[in-house]
Amino acid sequence: MPTDAILLLAAFMAVVTLLAVPLGALLAAVGEMRPVPGLRWLAPLERLCYRVAGVKPERGMGWKSYAFALLLFSGLGTLFVYAVQRLQGLLPFNPQHLGAVSPDSAFNTAVSFVGNTNWQGYAGEQTMSYFSQMVALASQNFLSAATGIAVVFALVRGLAARSSASVGNFWADLVRVTVYVLLPLSLVFAVFLCSQGVIQNFDAYLQVPLLDPAAGAPTQTIAMGPVASQEAIKMLGTNGGGFFNANSAHPYENPNALTNFLQMVAIFLIPAGLCFAFGRMVGDRRQGWTVFAAMAILFVTMALALMWAEGQAHPALQALGVDQAAGALQAGGNMEGKETRFGIAASSLFAAVTTAASCGAVNTMHDSLMPLGGLVPMALMMFGEVVFGGAGSGLYGMLVFAVLGVFIAGLMIGRTPEYLGKKIQSHDMKMVSIAILVTPLVVLLGTALAVSSGAGTAGIANPGAHGFSEMLYAVTSAANNNGSAFAGLSANTSFWNALLGVAIWLGRFAMIVPVLALAGSLAAKPRLATTGGTMPTHGPLFVALLIGAVLLVGVLNYVPALALGPVAEHLQLFSVK
Repeated sequence: MPTDAILLLAAFMAVVTLLAVPLGALLAAVGEMRPVPGLRWLAPLERLCYRVAGVKPERGMGWKSYAFALLLFSGLGTLFVYAVQRLQGLLPFNPQHLGAVSPDSAFNTAVSFVGNTNWQGYAGEQTMSYFSQMVALASQNFLSAATGIAVVFALVRGLAARSSASVGNFWADLVRVTVYVLLPLSLVFAVFLCSQGVIQNFDAYLQVPLLDPAAGAPTQTIAMGPVASQEAIKMLGTNGGGFFNANSAHPYENPNALTNFLQMVAIFLIPAGLCFAFGRMVGDRRQGWTVFAAMAILFVTMALALMWAEGQAHPALQALGVDQAAGALQAGGNMEGKETRFGIAASSLFAAVTTAASCGAVNTMHDSLMPLGGLVPMALMMFGEVVFGGAGSGLYGMLVFAVLGVFIAGLMIGRTPEYLGKKIQSHDMKMVSIAILVTPLVVLLGTALAVSSGAGTAGIANPGAHGFSEMLYAVTSAANNNGSAFAGLSANTSFWNALLGVAIWLGRFAMIVPVLALAGSLAAKPRLATTGGTMPTHGPLFVALLIGAVLLVGVLNYVPALALGPVAEHLQLFSVK
């Protein structure tokens, strides 16, 4: 593997760690409802939000009330985003005079952005007005990220509580996360992006004369728009929806190597910071480092595998007997579908980052990855988006696996399992089982439905194992709230918009509800004192146990499907003589 790829990965992890530790302190203050150091000047804005909404932040909620408020808020948000798209032609900030979005696409997009997935079956600059991009989509980038962080705060409070009927106040969590975390970070990052060439305007699209115009096409249309403001929260909130169809491969979204690197850092920043916030909130910082270490080991291993796979020359091109110069170019690896500005190492790392987190932003065509290269992003999503994962969703998913891990360990040694002083009982394990199994169920049933339906297979551009991978990737991305795609699949159809919309909703909220139920159950239990027989949940042994739980339970469900897709394609490809 090239040295530059290893150095890039090492630099990336070092920067993420250095920034995530202090951010963890800030996030802990937000979650514990304490004054936020350095940001107390935003307290009037917080209080104003409470007054306008009629919220009493000190009033705690049980898990059922918390879940109801969250589902109600998300449902209303879905209706709002759908309505904006359908009325787009009548609304302002539409210099291109774009008409209403079709009902099926509007449904899919509304569910997707509310569910922090940002799956896009449409070309952004050709479909969405500036008003739709800002008021409907960008606002949900903030609110869906804040919702995920609120859920993990509720679960951590359940683990930290001595004995409580409350897991917090959803409305207060939503406001505090948005005011103290997402808005300040997004403002700073958006200003930086503007300084590097990301556009931010309300101009009409430009018609630029071509130096060598083709017959009948003397000009080229250059899309404009308020891009930097959406790009910042797209990354920080692990949303991923691009202003442009080319997403982060577009120079107006991602102009240079520096923005590319810092966009990757932004994707991991809040999920990594939440690990350290978790350690602070439960009163044992070692717990946060343990979770962070498990995530980091899984991520580095998978990123190296992806970089290695994309560094391989395509065997079919080797078999053609290309000349020495072309062979030298090919020796660098698989450049198909990648931005020449970034190269193989940075493009491969971006693909690993965006699928390890539930972001979905892309700077390369995942459909053009080598078969085993494409398997890595799929597997990262199939882990349950817990390898850092989404804003909030990554940590609460990993904590679910931690509860499972201590339960398995307790069975092995004949002790009642405990995690952070909380007994893990049958009701808790039922909620853990639902949270872990709902996503594989949605993915496998959804893929089976697509494969067996003419409407599902009609969008396949590449029949055979790769076409199956395209469908498997699409449903996996939707159910795990990622949003990236093997873009060879034509998914902007009524069938795919409906199927993926349902998968997004179930993948998001059918997991959140049992997680909140688990939080409520844990909060009500007394916190037991640590004894000599208590299993330590920090250190290398627990890191290994946590990684084992993710690998054995999270991925084994998908092995037969992966064998039919990327593994079969790899064997077919490398059998070429």
